[in-house]
Amino acid sequence: MNETTLRQERDGAVLVLTLDGGATRNAISPPVYRQVQAAVIDAAQDPGVRAIVLTGDNGFFSSGGNIHALKASAQKTMAEVTANTDALNVMIKALRDCPKPVVAAIEGGAAGAGASLALACDMIVAARDAKLVVAYVKVGLSPDGGVTHFLSRGLPRQLVAEMCMLGTPVGAERLFALGVVNALCDPGAARGEALALAQRLAAGATQAIARIKGLIEAAPDTDLATHLDREADGINRARFGDEAREGLAAFLDKRKPDFAGKG
Repeated sequence: MNETTLRQERDGAVLVLTLDGGATRNAISPPVYRQVQAAVIDAAQDPGVRAIVLTGDNGFFSSGGNIHALKASAQKTMAEVTANTDALNVMIKALRDCPKPVVAAIEGGAAGAGASLALACDMIVAARDAKLVVAYVKVGLSPDGGVTHFLSRGLPRQLVAEMCMLGTPVGAERLFALGVVNALCDPGAARGEALALAQRLAAGATQAIARIKGLIEAAPDTDLATHLDREADGINRARFGDEAREGLAAFLDKRKPDFAGKG
């Protein structure tokens, strides 16, 4: 298989998106960008989907852009290559804008735009031997897909510089210690562990999680006064919703809340 395709499966309220391109370690390209974008936008509108898992088949998450395609792109016009990069950015933005929580399950590694794709997710489950690689510099390129943005939010500047200027791979165990990876697992178990995490999220308060995701996304670029107003508006509106009604009643009744159908 030369071209990566996107498989979609449902496991209860969780949508599982799997990159499948064994010959290229699930390299991604504009057709895949559009497939992922469409799947995420559709999931955002589907009340039956309450969480998403994004993973790769064949023991790897994604190797990023296909090197042969990148080399051939030098023969294209600036407008053509800009359109391709724009498609990548639209996919990344769709993941960040999606109100449903997205969990990345990483086996083997995530490289280049594959690293961007993983870091665009809300949480990451990774096999202990997995690595994150941002080695554009080794082929004379600078990063894209928001990877420097995501890394700079979660890692010291010096480590981001090492990863991007030298292309140094960083292992999942180190990223877990630094807080970029949420959970570690044995090799081969990332999909199952991510699915279990996504099921927990899917059982939660969907509308509250959507508001939390928006607040987290906005926080680094928002001054305190503006952010306090956003938080206040969110919680004040939530007080009158079905989720809060169920959650508060369950707490007082000393039972587990049932948020199904409340979002």
